[in-house]
Amino acid sequence: MYRRSIAFVVACLMMVACTTVPITGRRQLNLVSDAQMQALSYDAYDQFLKENKLSRDAQATAMVKRVGKRIQNAVERYMAANGLQDELAGFDWEFNLVEDDQVNAFAMAGGKTVAYTGILPVAQNETGLAVVMGHEIAHAIAKHGNERMSQQLAQQFGGQTLSALAGAQPSVAQNLIMSVYGVGSQLGLLKYGRTQETEADRLGLIFMAMAGYNPEAAVDFWQRMEQQSGGQAPPEFLSTHPSAGTRQSDLRKFLPEAMKYYKAN
Repeated sequence: MYRRSIAFVVACLMMVACTTVPITGRRQLNLVSDAQMQALSYDAYDQFLKENKLSRDAQATAMVKRVGKRIQNAVERYMAANGLQDELAGFDWEFNLVEDDQVNAFAMAGGKTVAYTGILPVAQNETGLAVVMGHEIAHAIAKHGNERMSQQLAQQFGGQTLSALAGAQPSVAQNLIMSVYGVGSQLGLLKYGRTQETEADRLGLIFMAMAGYNPEAAVDFWQRMEQQSGGQAPPEFLSTHPSAGTRQSDLRKFLPEAMKYYKAN
């Protein structure tokens, strides 16, 4: 009965609080304004940087910032060309490399992006890193964080607004924002649901291609991620993210679209 009630609440909210994902056109639940999400993200990002150590590897750090900036420029060009530049209002892009062995990366609302040093061996090179950062930035552009936050508000807090939750229980709101982005979790790249992951794969390929990185490298990267997991990933039907085989198959389907945007630098 409880689950039916929650499903009814979510269904009602979907009818009155939806936005559309760029490129894919998918309708998504969005109970959170961009300004609210960005404000919480910026606070959480600042706190994360205070509690974690930035890499002292100047070359690797420069690579992360270079890849991030190129993908940022690609995103801004794409959005402007499609009349979606207002979707980037309030963005305050930033790219950092954190010293941590976790195979992890994330991008928060507003373009605050982190790669962990642990993912660099899997990325192998700048193009591999562009796969990671393009994918993560795609989550931010598709507002997957807003969507996940909205789902949590609907399911756990009866559709309570984010501002109300932040005012009444600020620590709960901050923990929620951190969990939405998978900050601190192992293999944070797998924090989103299947639909969102597939969507980020598609958008990420286009953004990295527009930035001058060969999107064909994405299949090899995810094969290396599969090897990194040591075969410990659960079967797809028990998982919230696509199986390695499904992901790689989908990437191959998306490649022709992405290659239309690719011009090697």
